[in-house]
This record gives sequence, C-alpha cells and structure tokens, in this order.
Amino acid sequence: MKKEKQPYFLVIGLGASGTSMVKFLHSKGKTVIATDIDDSRIKIGQDLAALGIKTEIGFHDQETFNRACVIIPSPGIPLTNTFIKTAVGLGVEILGELDIFAQYNDLPVIAITGTNGKTTTTSLIGDILKSCGMKPFVGGNIGTPLVDHLMNKGKTDVIVAEISSFQLDLSNRFRPDVGVLLNISEDHLDRYENPQAYETSKWSIFKHQMPADTAVINGSIKKFDALSKKFKSKIFTFSSKKNTLINCNAKIDSKDIRIITPKLNHTIKTDQLEELQGPHNKENIAAAVLACLAIGADIDGILKGLEIFKNLPHRMEFVKTIDGISFYNDSKGTNTDAVIKAIKCFRKNIILILGGREKGTDFSLLVNDIQKSVKAIIAMGECRTIINDTFSNICPVLEVQTMKDAVQTAFDEAFKNDIILLSPACASFDMYENYAHRGNDFVTIVNGLGN
Repeated sequence: MKKEKQPYFLVIGLGASGTSMVKFLHSKGKTVIATDIDDSRIKIGQDLAALGIKTEIGFHDQETFNRACVIIPSPGIPLTNTFIKTAVGLGVEILGELDIFAQYNDLPVIAITGTNGKTTTTSLIGDILKSCGMKPFVGGNIGTPLVDHLMNKGKTDVIVAEISSFQLDLSNRFRPDVGVLLNISEDHLDRYENPQAYETSKWSIFKHQMPADTAVINGSIKKFDALSKKFKSKIFTFSSKKNTLINCNAKIDSKDIRIITPKLNHTIKTDQLEELQGPHNKENIAAAVLACLAIGADIDGILKGLEIFKNLPHRMEFVKTIDGISFYNDSKGTNTDAVIKAIKCFRKNIILILGGREKGTDFSLLVNDIQKSVKAIIAMGECRTIINDTFSNICPVLEVQTMKDAVQTAFDEAFKNDIILLSPACASFDMYENYAHRGNDFVTIVNGLGN
C-alpha cells in the first residue's frame, strides 16, 4: 500500500553538495529533512538543526524516505541504495542537484564532463573568461556546489561547471548552453553495471540541448560519428588524432592547435604554455578555447588567459628535485587513463607509486606503458597485492603500508634523473578523505626528505 506523502524534500548525504542543497531549499521556504548515515556528520546536523531544519544523523529511517514528496540524493549515493529503491517503489520522486539548479538559474552555463581533465579544463575556462572581462562562477564537482551561486549571485554573468557522471545520472532537465565532453575511458565500474552504462552517462550531458546550444566534443571518442548525429545542438570538435575528422574545429599537433570556426582561423602556439604541457593538456586547451568562443569570448582575451593560467595542485604538480631526482604529485590520477597520460609526459626513468581503493579497475590496461617507461612500482593501499600480481613480471614491485614508506622506498630506489611519480590509478578513501588529502600528504613527506 502506498504511503501518504508529506510536503517535504529529503536530502540524503551531508557532504558539501548535500549541505548546500539543504540550506538552499530552506532559503526558498521549502520544508527539508536532511539525513546522513555517517555519524561523523553530527556537527553539521547540529548546525542545520539550529536553522530549524530536521536532521537524522547516524541512521536512515525508511518511513522518512517513504513519506517524502521528493528525494534528492547527493551525487555519491547510488540509486541502488535500499532505502531509495523502496521509496521509489512507493512512488517517491527523485531529483538531482542539476535539476534543482536548472530550475532557479537564469545565467548561461558551460558544463564540462569527461573521465579525465575536467577540473583543469573547468579552471582554465574560468581564467580565460576572466581575461575576457567576464565574471564567471566556477563550481560544481570542482568543489563549490552550484546552488551556492544561487544563494550568493553577486555580479556573476556566466556559470562554469564541472559535472560528474554521478550528477548526470540524476539529471532530467539540465541543459547547458555549452556542453563539453573531453574524453571517455574505463572508470567507476564499482558504480556502473558495465562500461557502456558509464559511457551513456557521460554522453547524456547533451541530451536536452537545443539548436541554439553548442556541444564541444573530442572527435576521437568511440561512437562519436553515430551519437553526435542525434544531437540538436551545434557541434564543435577537437582531436589530436590525424585523419580523425575532416571538418575538425581544433586540430592538435605536437606544437600547435589550429582553431577553425565560422568566425575564426587562428593557430595557438602551445610550446610556451609551461603550465599546460603534455598531450592531454593540449586537448584540454582545445576544448576550453572552443567552449569560450561558443559563449562569445574574443581570441585576444583567450590567449591572455592561456598565458596566465596556473595549473592546479595534485594534477602533474611538480614538487621538488632532490639529488637530481624529481617528484611529481598526480594524486588526481584516479583511473588508468589518467596514469597513462601522466607516464607519457616523461616516457622513461619513472618510479611509479600506485594504489589505493580500486574501483573495478583493470590494471592490465597499464601494462604496455609501464613496460616502456617505468623502472619500478611502489604499491600501496588496499589493492597493493592486486598491483603486485599484475606487474611483478613486468618490473620490480615493492609493497608498502603507508605513504611515508612509499616515498622513502621510491627515493631509496631512485638514481639521478629519475622521476618519482604519484599517480595512483585508484580512489583515496582507504587511507584518506579525498585525493587532495592524499596529495598533500605526499607533498609534505617529499618536502621532509633529508631534513
């Protein structure tokens, strides 16, 4: 028998995204209940309760789920959650944060997704638009929840949003003026039934676009030809593969990116952009430039933005050189494709620190590049034994318990001109709060070597 619904929104998960959503809905006069099964969120619950918001911390109550008029799960909570499934079976509506945002937002949106490069490209677009005299709000999956903008609009004139597949899974209305799809490679197979389901999620960023909108897409992505024909929006393409596209709008070679649009024909020299080196960053540049052109930016401002951009921490971040041995922090490299891109930046003399919590990862995808470029692997975290089993016949693999052991062991194994690279191919949650926490620990330990 169906339960009688109550006029309240139930927000599940009180991380940054969920907490902001609760406060936003409350500010709009909605009745909200917030729940998080993690009892470490009790302080957040107390802060929300002080605002007059009911909270259920450290437990979930099925009746609370069943009687809600709308459930809004935080992006990290799968829809296979038993409490959610039971409520949905009783007719409770599910909404995602993107749909809530879309309902109240009145500014143009550039939305960026892909397996790798999202955060760099999102930040780069934000910096370029600032150089063009615009006032972007940069947020979403990059750190600041989108609804924070709705509560603090200021003088913003454009939204630049990093969007994850988890956010897209809950989106039924979100329509970006410019959607960007950087790449798709195997990831999150602990969440998705198969790689095809993950791919479908990524492509869905374009599903609500109309003819006035623009889709910026890496033309090298599998199924590009078939899927892009279904879109109503204008399409800008970029590619680093020769002969991939005849009418490519951003053709990438070893040193240049040639931009060709109906209004512009310009070659961008990339060898002077020190913060954006590596083949993967050329694709990020191409995508960012096309997105900014689509929203109305001028080429002079775009070039200025590229020149002043500073790369973000934990993404191929140079830490220091000790005795001729260079340390790089790529803690954001949480899947195999990201690690391959990192390896290709150096190509040889690499001691690679791998490991953490795996996500249904097929580590064998790394074999070819490790065989060519990696001298030794330091395996850490929950999946260190899997890493050892996968690569022990390719190169020496040394298992360690902690990041301190990983850094010291790598340093002990290294010689002058070697590269020690933290690019884990795994999530951080077995040992750390997030990838940034892991990367900061690595940097602190490296800076302490020899002291």
